[in-house]
Amino acid sequence: MKTREALPPAPSSSELEKLFNKYKDGTLNLCSDLGVDPEDVVLLAVACELQSPSVGRWKKASWISGWKGLGVESFDGMKAAIPRLRKRLGADPDYFRRVYLFTFEFARSEGQRSLGIEFAVAFWGLLLPFGLKGGALRFQDCGGDEPMKANAGWTEEHTQLWYDFLMEKNIKGISKDTWSMFLVFLRTIDATFETYDMEAAWPSTIDDFVEWARERIKAQGS
Repeated sequence: MKTREALPPAPSSSELEKLFNKYKDGTLNLCSDLGVDPEDVVLLAVACELQSPSVGRWKKASWISGWKGLGVESFDGMKAAIPRLRKRLGADPDYFRRVYLFTFEFARSEGQRSLGIEFAVAFWGLLLPFGLKGGALRFQDCGGDEPMKANAGWTEEHTQLWYDFLMEKNIKGISKDTWSMFLVFLRTIDATFETYDMEAAWPSTIDDFVEWARERIKAQGS
């Protein structure tokens, strides 16, 4: 008779609870002990996995369930999870999208419907270069399937154009719709915005940006 293989032990809630009590009021201490810079983009993935309600805050239940979901039961396990999360965030388009969408609620001030522009730019500054470098933001066809050709779409130069537009137009905040649709936009737009459809249901901020960017690109080429 074939014997059943023993299942690995489940992550320990008691150990995770001790770690929560140690770090619940000391996110900087957690970063220091993990050897992670407080501005490292991987912390957004950690916050997403643990469903942190806002920057520097944790809830015990989601802290425990989040680490358990990652198969973590000790501090050493936490340290080992960091490079896995960093690699996945940079390379996996679906996971990047999950963390990106989570970031809007995570970064937004309590009681505010939009994300203040200084916070939006700061978090784009963490996420966009990382996704571009790792491949999570690679150019996709309109159906969102396979990448089409290298360097065909959004680049770091386009990101700077976006920042210049926001500053020139004195944009004060980014709506949830603009934040989420911007990710779709930069994954599918061509480098010179020729394929952009002004009749499609894009947020007005993106419509205005495309008009502005086309003129800027035209002026630079003349």
